[in-house]
Amino acid sequence: MGFFDRLFGKKESQPAPVATHHAGTPRGISYDPTLIERLKGDHEELVALYQRIGTLLEAGQFGDIRSELVNFKTRFEAHILTENVRFYVYLEQNLPDAHDMDLMRDFRREMNTIARGVVDFVKKYQFAAFDATVREQFVADYGAVGALLAQRIEREESNLYPLYQSA
Repeated sequence: MGFFDRLFGKKESQPAPVATHHAGTPRGISYDPTLIERLKGDHEELVALYQRIGTLLEAGQFGDIRSELVNFKTRFEAHILTENVRFYVYLEQNLPDAHDMDLMRDFRREMNTIARGVVDFVKKYQFAAFDATVREQFVADYGAVGALLAQRIEREESNLYPLYQSA
């Protein structure tokens, strides 16, 4: 029963019908033949942005690092949003195999953990005063985040993205 029905004492109403497409099938995320290439393009852009931060680090341009970190985080969050809304939801609707579904859910949980780590990394340094101690910690954190991202991108593209094409 809806809030207004309860408020005005109406009898229990029937559930609202599921929104449908013109053909009468339930709405959902439809297959996008360009999605995987766009996601891979995002990966290339993220790697380039990440490498730019490394170049700035090597050049000692710490003021520019802060703005590049924010740029990287913004693009990373946009990529994650696209994956969550377009990619993972489509797979949840269309993967028939329980093993593939478990694999996809494991990747999604892992990616959410990595995403939090990347956002925390950026927040930690976007306003930092890069003294010697902070610089040393930044170098270590930068390397750790890079290793995680490289491993994740390789695994997504080789193990996860093919599920989209077969779903």
